[in-house]
Amino acid sequence: MLVIEGLRKDFGSQTVLAHIDLGVRPGSLHGLVGANGAGKTTLLHCLYGLHADYQGTVRETSGLGIRACTGLLPYEPYFYPRITGREYVAFCLQARGRPVPSLAAWNELLELPLDQYAEDYSAGMKKKLALLALLVQDFRYLVLDEPFNGLDLSANLLLMEVLRRLRQQGTGILLTSHLLGSLTELCDEITVLAEGRVLRHYPAADFARLPADLLGQLHQQKLGTLATLLPLPPAKEHRN
Repeated sequence: MLVIEGLRKDFGSQTVLAHIDLGVRPGSLHGLVGANGAGKTTLLHCLYGLHADYQGTVRETSGLGIRACTGLLPYEPYFYPRITGREYVAFCLQARGRPVPSLAAWNELLELPLDQYAEDYSAGMKKKLALLALLVQDFRYLVLDEPFNGLDLSANLLLMEVLRRLRQQGTGILLTSHLLGSLTELCDEITVLAEGRVLRHYPAADFARLPADLLGQLHQQKLGTLATLLPLPPAKEHRN
């Protein structure tokens, strides 16, 4: 299990994360939501070790090194210039000392022009290429920052099914997304971040409350203005 306990991260005098407790079990999907600037990406970077100067504990409970057993999908994957999609995947595996398997079966699903330069890909194709480099490896955990961003409807639906099947095979997945409907359909638990703090952990049984709770938390003052601009009609009386 991936465990974060008492995590605090500062950038200079600004506290970006404070008192974060969170866990990701193998065979589970854990969603992370919050407004831009809530600290989601910083939390993922601390978990993966891209930020080392934080307070608190980040560990894998069986003693495995987190990077050794975890694959990371960054919000904006970086691609070296003049490297093909196929070469990018090979580079990712060779950097971990892993053999490069055939990509044919996975690419039947993702439909990428692997022999073209990755820098010429569209945003959605770049996201799929970075996902491909993770999917051909056997990770115990995946940490995915906005995996649906840039994908069209068809690719989003396919990715959701891939994540379901990975969970069934025992992979623990932590993902962020602004697509709340996708998270409530996929996840076993959702954590809400606001201004670097955990507002609440929602189990699946409470997902129906999430949209209204988030609307109130994120837009409490604006809801008053909205009620003035677009007042709701009075409720109709029901007569027997």
